Amino acid sequence: MKKMGLLIIAGCAAVGILFAFYPLQHTNQAIYVAVDGDDKNEGTMEHPFRTIAKASSEAEAGTTVFIREGTYKEQLIVEHSGTKHKPITFQAYEEEEVVIDGENLNAAEGDSALVVLEDKDYINIEGLTIQNLTTDLMDETVMGIFINGSSSHITVKDNKIKGIKTWHDEGNGHGIAAYGMDSMEDITIVHNVVEDLKLGTSESIVLNGDIDGFMVERNTVRYSDNIGIDLIGYEGVANHASADYVRNGTVQNNKVHHISTLSNPAYDGEYSAAAIYVDGGKDILIQKNELYQNDIGIEATSEHAGKYAEDIQITNNHISNNYYTGIAIGGYDEHRGGTRYTLISQNYLEQNDTKGLDGGQLLLQYNVHDNEIEENKFAASDSRIFIANFFQENRDNRLAENIYYRERDKEGIWIWKDEEYTSFSAFIKASGGDDTSQYIYPDEAQ
Repeated sequence: MKKMGLLIIAGCAAVGILFAFYPLQHTNQAIYVAVDGDDKNEGTMEHPFRTIAKASSEAEAGTTVFIREGTYKEQLIVEHSGTKHKPITFQAYEEEEVVIDGENLNAAEGDSALVVLEDKDYINIEGLTIQNLTTDLMDETVMGIFINGSSSHITVKDNKIKGIKTWHDEGNGHGIAAYGMDSMEDITIVHNVVEDLKLGTSESIVLNGDIDGFMVERNTVRYSDNIGIDLIGYEGVANHASADYVRNGTVQNNKVHHISTLSNPAYDGEYSAAAIYVDGGKDILIQKNELYQNDIGIEATSEHAGKYAEDIQITNNHISNNYYTGIAIGGYDEHRGGTRYTLISQNYLEQNDTKGLDGGQLLLQYNVHDNEIEENKFAASDSRIFIANFFQENRDNRLAENIYYRERDKEGIWIWKDEEYTSFSAFIKASGGDDTSQYIYPDEAQ
């Protein structure tokens, strides 16, 4: 996607890095907003402001902005930064239903969002419903939440983002987007629901550019027409090319389903959207996610020649009933980058490749080397394909202690360096896999 710069629109660490929430006991001021308030008021519980914009202009370090129930047809543009011990929090008051709605905002060329954090630190956005920002313009990117510049120590928690849509065939949209143009760190996206999006060539949740340290955890992403969670590098987003990639973070315990480009006019009927996609990221742990009925469960590669997804750990995920494949690594042609130094371990891949597209449970594409594939469990779909590898550029990839579940009435298929094998022993010999891998009936598993 293009490098982004915000248009304000008018209207009525290494894996295991410590992430911190900044609790309310550190705050020393409260501001209240209500639909029946008045911006000439004091912003107290008894005399609240009318607009979120007024509250944002008054909210300095240590402030919690409590938003009372109702629909606010305006943007939330964060005006000030917090500090480590005095963050600024915008949240729904006592779990009341607070809606920030973009239905009446005017479309314009550029990048527009309902919630904007640009070069801001120590900000929490919690418990809001953010919805209905749409465009029919090719050159407008619409977003629910947009975090950019050098913003750091940001928590986006317990929100619902829905109805963010581009109606142009070549348009773009995001549910939640973090774009590290300068150094950005500690981005936490946790326990949100992101759904019903039309995204063009973009993503539901995306971290892109110079982002060092993040956590994407316990989110539900569903019913959108492009990628679910994306971690990107080398797109020219960052001001410093050497740091233009997302790194040192965790994607865990998310549920992602019904993510597909089939109806997306930008993809001409292809099944190409991953639930979780690493496109040039490094040092990322992807674990304990539940991914089903997407085009692809997990994909890790780089779309840029000479670049890699590397040091990715894909572990303990349940990946099932995806249309094309369960896990894909490597570039889709020789002009793309690839995947290296990546661990795929202890995943359960079952009944993927439901559309019979020859992706199998695990797809190895172009430019994959020095990866480890071990201790996974595979159960094939009607395509019978466990592993699909149609490229010769496959070297020094280690397969060990995997279990392939066989069926009573038909043999499984393994494709290795464009050769098809229906004999398990022949596949083990061709792939260099070890003798601890098993091809067994499910009731034989211990």
